[in-house]
Amino acid sequence: MALMFPRLAQNFVKAGYFPTDEPTLERVLQALFPAAGPMRIIDPCAGEGVAIAEAAHALGRGAVEAFAVEYDAERASHARSLVDHCIHGDLMDTLLSRNAFGLLWLNPPYGDLSRGADGNIGYPGRGRPRLEKLFYQKTLPLLQYEGVLVFIIPHYVLDAELVGWLTRHYTGLRIFRTVAETYRQVVIFGVRQRQRDLAAADAKAVREHLLAIGTGDREAEELPLAWPHAPYAVPAALGAVEHFYRVSLEPEQFAQEVFRLQGLWPQFETVLGAAQQTLRPPARALSHWHLALALAAGAISGVVTAKSGRVLALKGDTHKGKNSTVEYTERDDGSISEVRILTDKFIPVIRAWDLTPGSPMQGQLLTIR
Repeated sequence: MALMFPRLAQNFVKAGYFPTDEPTLERVLQALFPAAGPMRIIDPCAGEGVAIAEAAHALGRGAVEAFAVEYDAERASHARSLVDHCIHGDLMDTLLSRNAFGLLWLNPPYGDLSRGADGNIGYPGRGRPRLEKLFYQKTLPLLQYEGVLVFIIPHYVLDAELVGWLTRHYTGLRIFRTVAETYRQVVIFGVRQRQRDLAAADAKAVREHLLAIGTGDREAEELPLAWPHAPYAVPAALGAVEHFYRVSLEPEQFAQEVFRLQGLWPQFETVLGAAQQTLRPPARALSHWHLALALAAGAISGVVTAKSGRVLALKGDTHKGKNSTVEYTERDDGSISEVRILTDKFIPVIRAWDLTPGSPMQGQLLTIR
């Protein structure tokens, strides 16, 4: 499957997209061997999904469940047509099951990490903060033990920190130069192991070899046209994938949810049902005082039609006022003391809009106190 025209690929590079060239992809796939059972593979920086889809076909498409994550909307849309599950979003904004995949195809974004608005880089390591390292740390837990890593990065990213991580996490490490040398990439193969199972002597020799390639003191061999070593066996899947989603909704998902829910209107009766219940009639007929108080309190409002045909739109309200009284008291010395007493009172006010057709008062606002 051809990836894309070289000129188009160069345009994608400008946007931080470095797709694996086709000759390299074909040679890498020769190094993989399928397990005797259903397999699960993932590409967390999938691009158009071509690499992980080709890996699925090479391992036996019917026995492979392919997963992908891609940040770019257009490329994610294309990847969805090639894989079983694809998330459109930032890998750092996803929740993915740990130890759930037998093959991790990792061709991450290349470049130095930039500082955020708060001045922090957000890099957990101590060496040079690179995107390749950040994506490595994020994706390492996804691979099950005995699972296979295919790691494609520029050779100069292999500093002491990254090499230390690789030799502590993987056995069977091999490194080769990609066929296309435009971006000075290398392909690193490895099998994830628990640290207690790693051989210290072998790890030391591999560490020195990787560091020499990273510094440029030694050049990696080109990927062989025919794979000469024992193939890397992709193990059968263990358990189920419990988590594979974005922490935040994708824009398309959010739009679908808004359209499905139509805001809160389908739940209007549930949320506001108590306010919409029919009021029970009073135990006895209201007196004029009760009627005025109910109107003023807002319990009775809306359009009211009298027997005479007069139509009013009523709205009641209540405000607090003061009653003032003065008491005079004569003291023993003959002087007069004055005491002013203020008493709270609630004043009901009913406003009515005359809607009676043909009435000389039609359209006027009346105040009933």
